[in-house]
Amino acid sequence: MNGQNLSKNVEELWKALIESIDLIQRSETNEILKAEEILMQTDVAIRNLKKYVQEHQFQDWAEEIFFFKNTKPKFVSIYIFFSQLLRIESSKPYADQNVLKEYYEKERMNLLYFYQEQKEFISYYRRNASYLDKKYFVRFKFDFKLKLSPEFYSYDEDFSTSHDHTVSQIIANDRLDSYLSTKVDREKVVDKIVFQSSQLEWTAPKVALTELLYALYLTKCFNGGMADPSEIFRWAETALNINLGNYHKTLNEIKLRKIDRTKFLKLIHQNMELYIDSQED
Repeated sequence: MNGQNLSKNVEELWKALIESIDLIQRSETNEILKAEEILMQTDVAIRNLKKYVQEHQFQDWAEEIFFFKNTKPKFVSIYIFFSQLLRIESSKPYADQNVLKEYYEKERMNLLYFYQEQKEFISYYRRNASYLDKKYFVRFKFDFKLKLSPEFYSYDEDFSTSHDHTVSQIIANDRLDSYLSTKVDREKVVDKIVFQSSQLEWTAPKVALTELLYALYLTKCFNGGMADPSEIFRWAETALNINLGNYHKTLNEIKLRKIDRTKFLKLIHQNMELYIDSQED
């Protein structure tokens, strides 16, 4: 498998996983059952990812570093996050809100141990530094002088480097911290009720909003391009008090249009051009 095929396969695998997770999260089941199902789906995806790497020979260090610094961690971080979420939600006490708040606060405090233990590497990673990448993200190149994960020797050496799992933990813990913060301090969370009090209502066709939101996603307009489509669509649904249903199906219908596949975006462009022209007169 060459580099182009690997990139294509990984992109399709990631897209399929994100779509699957989004559909699960939109289901009516509880958080525990959702987490269990997402874990099963993610496990399958990671196994396929491992298979791709076994069939691929990295062309150089740069390609290998990118895979283990960026690609693999985003898959594994999903597994870590939902494993933690499942543990937390399945073990929480059946008690009043004050007890639950204390429970979530304690879980959030536990994250500080990880951040403190890995503070040097976390600083390196968050600064997007690269001078130690060959030690951190190339297989069989680990340095005993560096702080290694306690579980390092249980990793598959053909599918692991000394620090790719730590990157996965950083991504997962950042997401878990955000999740727990919503449980601890609900007053700071922008709740659905706040949005519903607005008089704004989306009155154009739902397919038009789907077209617009996906275009914004592809243009990397949210979180520096790091936001997933599912996050963007859930935000829009909440903000506009609208249910876009299975937007994946809607996107496929847009792709099948024989003419004007992006007719809503063209309409926006046309109206904006007309407005600007009218102001110049």
